[in-house]
Amino acid sequence: MRNWIIGVLTLIVAINAILGLIYQPVWWFLILTFFVWCVAIYDANQKHHSILRNFPLIGRVRWTVEALRPYLQQYVLETDTGGAPISRMFRTIVYQRAKNNRETVPFGTQLDTYENGYEWIGHSLSARELKEMDDDPRVNIGGPDCKKPYSASVLNISAMSFGSLSKNAILALNKGAAKGGFFHNTGEGGLTPYHLENGGDVVWQIGTGYFGCRTKDGRFDEKTFEEKAQLEQVKMIEIKLSQGAKPGHGGILPAYKNTPEIADIRGVEPGTQVDSPPRHSAFSTPIEMVDFITKLRKLSGGKPVGIKLALGRKSEFVAMCKAMVKTGVTPDFITVDGGEGGTGAAPLEYTNSIGFPLREALAFVDDCLIGFDLRHKIKIIASGKIITAFQLAKNLSLGADLCNSARGMMLALGCVQSLSCNTNRCPTGVATQDPKLTKGLDVADKSIRVYLFHKKTLHALMDILSSTGHVSTTELNRTHIFRRVNQCNIARYDEIFPLVKRGSLLQDEVPERFKLHVKEANADSFMPCSLLADIEEETKEVS
Repeated sequence: MRNWIIGVLTLIVAINAILGLIYQPVWWFLILTFFVWCVAIYDANQKHHSILRNFPLIGRVRWTVEALRPYLQQYVLETDTGGAPISRMFRTIVYQRAKNNRETVPFGTQLDTYENGYEWIGHSLSARELKEMDDDPRVNIGGPDCKKPYSASVLNISAMSFGSLSKNAILALNKGAAKGGFFHNTGEGGLTPYHLENGGDVVWQIGTGYFGCRTKDGRFDEKTFEEKAQLEQVKMIEIKLSQGAKPGHGGILPAYKNTPEIADIRGVEPGTQVDSPPRHSAFSTPIEMVDFITKLRKLSGGKPVGIKLALGRKSEFVAMCKAMVKTGVTPDFITVDGGEGGTGAAPLEYTNSIGFPLREALAFVDDCLIGFDLRHKIKIIASGKIITAFQLAKNLSLGADLCNSARGMMLALGCVQSLSCNTNRCPTGVATQDPKLTKGLDVADKSIRVYLFHKKTLHALMDILSSTGHVSTTELNRTHIFRRVNQCNIARYDEIFPLVKRGSLLQDEVPERFKLHVKEANADSFMPCSLLADIEEETKEVS
């Protein structure tokens, strides 16, 4: 086959050469043909790609089609309900709200309401007028040990670091947050000048790398933290234990995104890949974790301090609750990140197959806090693929007090889901450090879009809430959401995720589904008691 192709190309070159002597043909065509012939000869003799060796030149068509496939799929073939990780339907509603365009849809739903897993909220014949509703619902965050509680919006900007996002993206997000009165989580990349420039409320996330408050050997630096944590703009501190997109792995900053500026902010070497450690060095047990919370609360001047985690082994969270009961120290909030959470870069297996999805994790965390009689001291923040008002309502019904959105805010900035976050070639200038691309993101324009997306999504949430007959997001509970379990059965959330009695995990009436996790949990170790016993036994045998 390859010899036949080369033979044809050779014949074309020869014919052109003969015609060139007689008729003086277009010489550029002859040169082009000769170039194509050289490429075919190279393909036939190289040994790295079997398809090119067997099908010279023609095999390159495959690569071209593969390169075009994502664009053809998104712009030509994709349906309104298709597209991953965010469907075109949901991307469109973000764009419409961010641009203040019409956001109604014609001719009914495109969703299959008889498909297994379809969910909806129950309305009420006692529905209220929308004018009765608060257009800016807020939640006070701050437990008994907090001296400076914070009033947070029920929708905020989730953790996204400078480094993962561009300078202009951070500036636009924070400016939008300032205009709309909601908070902007820094992500584990640390507090930067771009988080402070426009005056938006900031939640400073402290990850395992302690970026922005780390010593030269990568450990926590109390003095640097204290200086920054007491800035007026920093409203809360979040200790990141893990994140949904890559739990137990630690963050990844590719070398090509690690510019000298970012390296200086983070306290690392520029031009190198920065992998955050998978766990904290400042503490190693649940008891030590709550002691660290106390330390950060004191160093920050009494501001709310919380933790962020993706739920893994259930007994580990129960162990945290036991440590809180034992010491009397609680975080002011807990951010629950679902396994469907997004990130700029993560191994495939971590993205697809590690960590609890948000709804199951959220219900378990809420139940544990109720069961240990801690819920009244701690607010819960839900994070993980939250785009629309109904998704907000679902998570609030399931146990969250407020929600964070990352990809929704990115779409509001102009993200087109090109899936190039990890390449430094984001075409919209959102997730790149290439100055040629970031200059295309206008801070003033995009900050208005972030503000409008937030404002109109909250308006839609309160519109939904008015249909249920309630006036406050705190009135939503698990009885409001329904799910089609299969073609014969529909269940409410309180049937799928049964509630527990307040304080029941402190007594002998532990529900059956919690017994194993409570038995395994130990306030002095994140590791389950059964595994600890096995390790101790093995150590004795070796000794």
